[in-house]
Amino acid sequence: MDFVLFAKGAIAGFVIAAPVGPVGIMVAQRTLAKGIAAGLIAGAGGALADTVFGAIAAFGITFVAAFLHEIEPSLRLGGGILLILLGLLTALKSVKTEANPRLSFTRSFGDFATSFILTITNPATIASLVVVFPALGAIVPEGDLARAWTLILGVFAGSALWWLTLSTLTGLFRTGLNEARMQTINRISGVAIVCFGIVVLVSVTRLGKSLLDLAPV
Repeated sequence: MDFVLFAKGAIAGFVIAAPVGPVGIMVAQRTLAKGIAAGLIAGAGGALADTVFGAIAAFGITFVAAFLHEIEPSLRLGGGILLILLGLLTALKSVKTEANPRLSFTRSFGDFATSFILTITNPATIASLVVVFPALGAIVPEGDLARAWTLILGVFAGSALWWLTLSTLTGLFRTGLNEARMQTINRISGVAIVCFGIVVLVSVTRLGKSLLDLAPV
């Protein structure tokens, strides 16, 4: 295994996952409500999505990257609507803190799928294909499958490391958390996610595109 390439992939995965966003807020909220395991499950969806982008970069699937770029406005629209709905549900939902929370398959799978969709439709994650990987030199020669899979595993490891770190650190604040505080956290988290959704929807408009063009890459 090329450990240097693996390390580059891990750094890329960590860098892509680390910026504060709706998935990060969701992972923190799930950790506070249900424990570290729930946060990790939610983060795993984001890690898988990051790995998909790592695979696109590793295998040099340029037509996929071009297709994602072409449908980016639709991804923004769908992602923005999903964020607003998720934010409203989070803010309005009544919660109860549990000392030993039980994880249901349906809820866990829903969190996993939601974080995957939010990450895969995130314009910043799509942009990482042409920014983060080349900047780190995480490039694989065409046809070199061994190195391609090394890079992919590295991306997954780096992204998973970020979600593990976030869930663990957030879990430290769970002790002594009562229902009133949890409800407040839910409302703040929900409002923040709704704001992210509004920003994403605005970015689809002509004004939003003009502002994005002015922003440094």
